[in-house]
Amino acid sequence: MAKELADKYPAARRTFDEADEALGYKLSTLCFEGPEDQLRLTEITQPAILTASIAALRVLETRMPKPSYVAGHSLGEYSAHVAAGTFSFADAVRTVRNRGKYMQEAVPAGVGAMAAILGMESEKVAAVCQDAAQGEVCEPANINSPEQIVISGNTAAVERAAKLADERGAKRAKLLPVSAPFHCSLMKPAQVRLEVDLDKLTMHKPVYPVVCNVEAELVMDDLGARDTLVRQVTGSVKWDPCMRLLIAQGVQTFVEVGPGKVLCGLMRQIDRSKTCLNVSDGPSLTKTVELLSQTRV
Repeated sequence: MAKELADKYPAARRTFDEADEALGYKLSTLCFEGPEDQLRLTEITQPAILTASIAALRVLETRMPKPSYVAGHSLGEYSAHVAAGTFSFADAVRTVRNRGKYMQEAVPAGVGAMAAILGMESEKVAAVCQDAAQGEVCEPANINSPEQIVISGNTAAVERAAKLADERGAKRAKLLPVSAPFHCSLMKPAQVRLEVDLDKLTMHKPVYPVVCNVEAELVMDDLGARDTLVRQVTGSVKWDPCMRLLIAQGVQTFVEVGPGKVLCGLMRQIDRSKTCLNVSDGPSLTKTVELLSQTRV
């Protein structure tokens, strides 16, 4: 993950060195060499993805116009705040390591689950969750696009909801291979612990407006940043509304920075008329920089 960028660009290599120092172990070695089973542990996954994303950003940002806004999906909201200067990368990487640890420890293994509901309107998914809960937790966790909503909660309730969604006309409902039921009220113990950490961070007014997941609104100050990051742990990631907010602001071009192309895929479901580029390695960096030079941002 991001090894090619780190080998070729000093800014990316320095980002991994900074993460290694901040965490007190060789995250860089795990990202570049594995083993994969360790990378899948959420307290390692979260700082790894953050570091790979900021490494790519630091290479990209000297080669493109400044953004008008920044946003990130769940964990990515921390990358967005690093990009906006709300807090330092070192503080962010330590915080998301703890965030992963707290989330993993909040719910015993097997107690919680998540499922993707495809091809069902958000109001109908909310009704499915309510009807399936039966005294347990079952809540929309990620409002990703008109085609995809992820639900989260107690395992039995999520299984009931997936079955009910199938019966009520969803294109597909499938359980996801996740380690914990993220972005639902079962994460309250993690939220309480993370709030203590966030209260200790030195935060600044963001240089760019940050679109927050939990409200799908622009965050323009440090207090708002702290509050929305706290509430994000148990709150739903309103990605579709976040993107529609930016589109309403006149944004035409979106650049996904970091591993994968998931957000570009979601943008095709939200609004195919918008340009969505990605930067995760050398070739994608070159292509994006070239296209940005030709595109009205």
